[in-house]
Amino acid sequence: MADRNKKQVRTANLGFKTREADGQDPVIEGYFAVFGQQTELFPGGFEEVAPGAFDNTLGNDIRALINHDTTLVLGRNKAGTLELRADAHGLWGSIKINSNDSDAMNVYERVKRGDVSQCSFGFNINKEDVDFGDDGTVKWTLRDIDLQEVSICTFPAYEDTAIQARKAEIEQHRTKQLELKKHNLKERLKKWH
Repeated sequence: MADRNKKQVRTANLGFKTREADGQDPVIEGYFAVFGQQTELFPGGFEEVAPGAFDNTLGNDIRALINHDTTLVLGRNKAGTLELRADAHGLWGSIKINSNDSDAMNVYERVKRGDVSQCSFGFNINKEDVDFGDDGTVKWTLRDIDLQEVSICTFPAYEDTAIQARKAEIEQHRTKQLELKKHNLKERLKKWH
């Protein structure tokens, strides 16, 4: 099982849109996560976010960051500069960009040109389901997420620690399965003697 005490990061290449209205701050908006979309973490290891996974967390104090850098805050839901909502498709967000912040405007212009189009979200896992397939594959379905941040990213990637934790979980499952088979075989042999 993934370590629920360590922040997890998941990525997507969903594309963002920019818009400007006369006299208002520029905006970056789009989906940070899509429900039911299976992502391959590594060969044979898959994960997806279930509808409703964000329902208990959108009232948290969540920030929009640049490349997960906590010193580069684009918006914050408690400040009214980040709007997040879950709909039938996924987790949608809208960030009001501070036109007086050069870092924020640089990201806005890069998104506008299409140079930056990817995103990630950082979270802890409250509840998940694990399905070990007979073919050796495994799929995690995230059911309840404690969302901490969303990020506009240049090169989003799954953190190696998250992948290693998932691989360790598979190895633990395989070891348990092997031990169970050994136990069952011993019990059958006892009946024959």
